Amino acid sequence: MASRWRLKASIPLRNVSSRRVASLTGKSSAQRRQFFFKSFWSQSPSAAEHANWTVDTHGPRRPTKVDEAAQRKLRESKEQEHLVHDESNIGQMDGKPAKHIAVNIDGDPRVLDTVFLRDSCTCPQCMDPHSKQKLFQTSDIPEDLEGSCKTVVDEEKGTSIELEWSSDVKGYGPEHRTRHSIDWLRRALNTEIELRGGVRQDDRVLWDKRKITKDNRWVDYNEYMTQDSTLFDALTHLNQYGLLFLRNVPDSEESVVHLASRIGTLKDTFYGHTWDVRSKLQAENIAYTPQFLGLHMDLLYTSNPPHLQLLHSLRARTPGGASFFSDSFHAAHQLHRQSVGHFRTLCTFPVTYHYHHPTQHYHFTRPIIDLFPYPKYSDPTNLASLIRRVNWSPPFQGPFEARIGSNNATSLRNFVAASHAYEKLLASEENLFEYRLNEGECVVFDNRRVLHARRAFDATKGERWLKGAYVDDDVFFSRLRVLQEAFGGRWVAEGVEREAVK
Repeated sequence: MASRWRLKASIPLRNVSSRRVASLTGKSSAQRRQFFFKSFWSQSPSAAEHANWTVDTHGPRRPTKVDEAAQRKLRESKEQEHLVHDESNIGQMDGKPAKHIAVNIDGDPRVLDTVFLRDSCTCPQCMDPHSKQKLFQTSDIPEDLEGSCKTVVDEEKGTSIELEWSSDVKGYGPEHRTRHSIDWLRRALNTEIELRGGVRQDDRVLWDKRKITKDNRWVDYNEYMTQDSTLFDALTHLNQYGLLFLRNVPDSEESVVHLASRIGTLKDTFYGHTWDVRSKLQAENIAYTPQFLGLHMDLLYTSNPPHLQLLHSLRARTPGGASFFSDSFHAAHQLHRQSVGHFRTLCTFPVTYHYHHPTQHYHFTRPIIDLFPYPKYSDPTNLASLIRRVNWSPPFQGPFEARIGSNNATSLRNFVAASHAYEKLLASEENLFEYRLNEGECVVFDNRRVLHARRAFDATKGERWLKGAYVDDDVFFSRLRVLQEAFGGRWVAEGVEREAVK
C-alpha cells in the first residue's frame, strides 16, 4: 500500500494555493504526502464562502469547477506520458528512421514511441485474423527499434499512417508494414487508461435516495431480450448506477437464466447455477430466514466475488420483505470528506470474511475499500475516482487475525471508529433506496458496489420466493464492450465516478 500512496502524492497540487505549494519546496516525500492527505476538505468552505476565505488562516480551499477543469486538462496532457514523448527529446521527425514518430492528430502534433506503434500492429503477420491473437511477443521487439512513416489516405477507411521498420522483429522481412488509422490513434491517446485490461473508463454516477429515485431505470423484459439497443442502454445504465430493474418477467424459474444469459455465462457457485431465496427451518444462510437482513454484499469470502446479482420475484405474498439498497461508493465519498483518516483506515485494514459449514469452508481477507492500483490515471480532485470496489458484508465477517488483536490494538480501535462512521453513512435514511419487488419484477445490481438488504417478513402469512443468479465482471464488461463498439463506437470498462451527489 505504501507505493499506492506514493504515486498519489506525485500528482501536481494545482488546486492548492501556490503559496502553500511553494512552502513544500525542499520538503521530504513523507511531508508532501502528509500535506496532500491533510483532511482540509472537510473544513473547507462552500463556493459562496470563498470570498472570505484566507489561506493563511484556514488552509487550502475545496477545488472549484474551474480548479477541476484545470486538473482534468493537466491530467489529459500527462496520462499518455509513457507513450508520448516531449518534442525536445526527438532527434528526427523528417520521415527518416527514428525511435519516435511525430503525428499530427486534429491539428495537435503528438510524438509517439515506435515501440508502442510496432507493438500495436494488427496486420495478418502480427495478429491472427480469426482468433485475434498476437503472433509475436513485446519482448521480441528490438531495443534499438527505429521506424519511418508516411500518410496514407483511403476514401473508405480514412487517413492512416504507414510505418516501415529499419530493425524489425526477428523473422519479419523488409516488406512488413504497420498501418494505424488516425481514428485509432485518436482513441488510443485521448482515452483515460485505467490499466485494467487496457480499456477506457465509463462514467459512474454516485447516488443517494433522492437521486436514484429520480434516475431509476425500468426496462421491459421483452425489449431487453429482443432488442440489442435496449440491452445496450440497460447495461450502460447498470454500469453507471449499479442498479437496474426489469418488469413483465415471465413466471418461470428459467426467466432469471434467460435474463443473465443475455449478458453472458452465469457464474456457478456452491449455491448452484441459480438459487432460491425462500424461508426454511435451520437455514445455513440468514437470507433463507424471515429475519431482517442488513446491508451486505455476497460471497466476499471467495477470491472473486460475483460482479452482478439478479433477483427475480416469483412470489411476493407475505407482509414485509421489502428490499433496500445503498451506494457504497457514494458513502465512501462522503466518508472521505468527513475524515481522510477513516477513509485511509478502511483502505488498508485487513478484514476477514468466511463461510464455515460442514461441507464448505471459504475464507478470504480484504480491506473494506479497495483502490485501483494506478491512482495517477484517476482524477485527483475527486478521491472517489480511486475506488475500484467496496467489500462490506458484516453477516459473513470472520474473526480478526490474532496478531491484530495482540500487537495492533491502536489500529484495531481506529478500524472500529472508521467502520462505525462508514456504517452510519451507508444506512442513513438519505442514502437508502427502498423498494418491495412485486411478482414478475427483477432487480439487477453491482454486487461490488451496491449494498442490498431486506426487511423482516411474516413467513406464516404467505409465500415469498426469489430466484437468483450471478454474473462475473469479465463477462459483463465483455458484453458491454461489444455493445459499445456496435452502438457507441468506443470501449467502456470498469469505471470511476465522475458525478457526485452534491
